[in-house]
Amino acid sequence: MVLATRRAGRNPFEVDPGAVGPYSLTQEGVHVSYTGDSCSVQRISVVMITLNEEANLIRALESVAWCDEIIILDSGSTDGTMEIASGFSNCRVFLHEFDGYGAQKRRAVDAAANDWVFSLDADEQLDGELQDALRRWSDSEVSDDAGYEVGRQLRFMGRTFRHGKESRQHVVRLFDRRRGNFDDSVVHEKVRVQGPVGSLGGSLVHESYRDLDDYFTKFNRYTTLMAGELRARGRKTSMAEIILRTPWAFLQYYLLRGNFMNGFAGFVWSLLAAHYKTVKYLKLYELNNRKGAVAEGRLDGDSGR
Repeated sequence: MVLATRRAGRNPFEVDPGAVGPYSLTQEGVHVSYTGDSCSVQRISVVMITLNEEANLIRALESVAWCDEIIILDSGSTDGTMEIASGFSNCRVFLHEFDGYGAQKRRAVDAAANDWVFSLDADEQLDGELQDALRRWSDSEVSDDAGYEVGRQLRFMGRTFRHGKESRQHVVRLFDRRRGNFDDSVVHEKVRVQGPVGSLGGSLVHESYRDLDDYFTKFNRYTTLMAGELRARGRKTSMAEIILRTPWAFLQYYLLRGNFMNGFAGFVWSLLAAHYKTVKYLKLYELNNRKGAVAEGRLDGDSGR
């Protein structure tokens, strides 16, 4: 079923009132919006991409269930993701094959009914303070800000990090899509906006890995994707750089970034993060030294990191 059709002389696209999800996004860059005067720029559409996220999705959706709309762009889940999403009356689910995090999230933004969107990963949830801050923003006067940063805290091996960089990351998640969107990065995509950026109180709790097996599954995929992206940009590396990268990266993560204060989980995170950097450049070295090499990372695209 075609999600939306253009009416003569009308813009933007109008949702087919008889359509039922999940939908297929069959047109590139389609903007979907409700007609009439009920939408204002202070209404919020939450956008999310998913693939087999039944272990995380309920927590994420419950933390934004009060928002005007939730858009889920799924890339072929075979678990209970669809059934969980169908339990939220304000949630609309679309289907599209995954072809990179930046491109997939841009499609989710395009499908939103409102111009103000909040991007949420399936392995994240808003804490109470951030929920309250978002509600207050929604009820406030329109500002000149093009987007808003929120804090993000890592939760790893059952521990919420209270120290170090992973405890105080700031990412733009609420933004006006008329003045910004995600970049096209295959992995580690970011929101880019044109205009001032404000901030909201509270935090996103980021529980990216269910266990170490899940970590290494993502580890292999992300390092392959990143190596391919680096090679496409003409990046080079050397054996000496690879050899020295692990010990230096570990010192950065564990001591300089303060993860030693996060206990044993902080030690394990620092060790794994250091190896992530090393393996990423080792794969780049392999690609650059393989005749006719191309990046072979399959874009399976789970929704969180």
